[in-house]
Amino acid sequence: MACNGSKRRWIARISVVLLLGLVALPGSADSPVPAPLPVASYLAPADFAQVSLSADGRFLAALSPVKGKRNLLVLDLETMKSRALTSFANFDVVSYNWIGSEFLVFSLGNLDTPSGAELGEGGGLFAVRHDASGFRKLQPTVGEQRAEGSKIIRKLEFMAAVPGSGTEVLASGNLRNRRTDVYRVNLVTGERKLLTADKPGIVSDWFIDREGAVRAALVQNKEDAPDAELERSVLIRDSAEGPWREVARFAPGDKAPRWTIRDFASDNRNLIVSSAAGRATSALYLYDVEKKALGEMLMGHPRYDASEMRLQHDASTGALVGISLRGEREVLSYSDPSHAALHAELQKLFPDQVVRLQRTSSGKALVTSYSDRKPHSYHLYDEGSKTLRPLMRSRRGVDERHLVEMRPFLLVTRDGLEIPSYYFLPASYQSGQKLPTVVHIHGGPHVRSDTWGPLGSWGVKEAQILASRGYAVVLPNFRMTPGLGSRIYNSGWGEYGRKMSDDHEDAARWAVQQGFADPARICISGSSYGGSASLWATIRSAEVFRCASAGLSVSDKHKQLSTPQTDYSSSDSGVDLWKRILGVKGDDWIRSDEVAPAQHAARSAIPLFIWAGAADRRTPLSETERMVEALNKAGKPPEIVMIKADEGHGYGKRENQIELYDTMLRFFDRHIGPGSRAASTAGSAPAAP
Repeated sequence: MACNGSKRRWIARISVVLLLGLVALPGSADSPVPAPLPVASYLAPADFAQVSLSADGRFLAALSPVKGKRNLLVLDLETMKSRALTSFANFDVVSYNWIGSEFLVFSLGNLDTPSGAELGEGGGLFAVRHDASGFRKLQPTVGEQRAEGSKIIRKLEFMAAVPGSGTEVLASGNLRNRRTDVYRVNLVTGERKLLTADKPGIVSDWFIDREGAVRAALVQNKEDAPDAELERSVLIRDSAEGPWREVARFAPGDKAPRWTIRDFASDNRNLIVSSAAGRATSALYLYDVEKKALGEMLMGHPRYDASEMRLQHDASTGALVGISLRGEREVLSYSDPSHAALHAELQKLFPDQVVRLQRTSSGKALVTSYSDRKPHSYHLYDEGSKTLRPLMRSRRGVDERHLVEMRPFLLVTRDGLEIPSYYFLPASYQSGQKLPTVVHIHGGPHVRSDTWGPLGSWGVKEAQILASRGYAVVLPNFRMTPGLGSRIYNSGWGEYGRKMSDDHEDAARWAVQQGFADPARICISGSSYGGSASLWATIRSAEVFRCASAGLSVSDKHKQLSTPQTDYSSSDSGVDLWKRILGVKGDDWIRSDEVAPAQHAARSAIPLFIWAGAADRRTPLSETERMVEALNKAGKPPEIVMIKADEGHGYGKRENQIELYDTMLRFFDRHIGPGSRAASTAGSAPAAP
């Protein structure tokens, strides 16, 4: 459709402001391949992350490195002066939320874990004003509670701001017993008001409506039992004081379509739910609470579940305005006409990038743009003057010249699964080249760690580092990776060390079939589950992989689940989940023992670099020590063992991260790099499909 004159002037005015702000920024898709950046540049935290506007559009909050950890700062957009609100040296601020324009609430944790941010010894809930005054600890961290001798960890987690109040939040917590309640918390006084004193049963989850009232609950029939034994009911009420009524019941083995609540619908009466009713992937639907039936589908995708969809709300009104999907890349769809029109015009200025909007009642909007090669950039859009003002880039030292394309592909496994995955080729790659290749296995395994974008996960960081040094990298998802449909997820039960490892081998063989991977120069790497899979590959998959880098690894799952050193071994449900993943029934651990690397160390056949954190409570150091001892006893010691004191489930200290990847690069260079012995005998290994 042709633009009228005023519209053309509107677009031109935005373009001029944009170009004036960005003309000095380096980087172009047509730039020659630069020399690789130091490893530290890829590992450094973003200068600015999780950027958001206050309700009045005057202040900008962001997470930024202070003392080596990500802390919370606020920028006054009128004076352009910034202020650090926190200065934690042992924790990252992992999440925060504006409460109106005055307060921010936040929680602590560790952003450097293999499968994404975790609370670990952090957690807690804190409040502070934008001018750094009014700091209040609303709930202590996990570590603080353990130090005081608490045997039950009490949590308080942010749910939402109280509508119409700039000083109160709704938070969920297990402050009076094992089960979660909802509290109204005053950020000035710290006072808590219990909103769920009369529970309608054993409530496992609460849901609040668009006015901040607790109006839905998920109730189960037993206090603590395996999922296969639990019957669950969804209860709803018409007001915060009204009687509860059941709108759905899900019993083990029933064939009725199941669903889970995502939000209240725009009418504040019906629900938005996710369900896989009649589908291979779950989708978002409206649910009619009177008819007790699924209604209109809001969004569905043939390869990605509703867990990969995010509801987009207007920051001022809370109204649902759109949905985003984390698919091959992120895609946003705005249903609100005003948001959709503004998004469409701004998208023209950032071709081939994701563009996000955060609008405020003041007429100011934060515009965020990024791609797999372009780190996030932030601009302030004035809806009155229709001008776009550049604010900041998330990373000052890395631009598109230093990053390569994150290429999606479908990994077709030997038993016919089609699993969305990614691969990376160095910028200097020429068709026909046979490259040294690393297959990086994500953590979990029941998490989706690596999604499209710049340096967002450890898998992507590792891939970009290696690609900058001439390596091809494959980031395969595999069975049990969530968010990719029930067939892929459910195919993983009982296949730890079996078909999951088939998938890792199939990813290497796919790279050979594509022509870019040298079959004699492929290694495997990973940490947490990925490290355990890499350990097992030294025993199971020596005909495919030339070497392995394994971090934070479990070497004997039975022993890890049996020691109090493990942070979840005291959880019956946590152990039960892992027994299902392993295929263990009752107390018969033979199936786990069959794939425990420490019990088969004598069969290890390829060079190994193994690394760990001495303070890790997820995979305790004893798991690494057990594997090293078994290998030494078998006369097959690891080539390198790196253990760092004061590090947990992920290296948090920058100097340790740099040493880790410098060591890893030397290890790979020695075994599959251009100067390695394997390079001079390329094609001789039996790794070809």
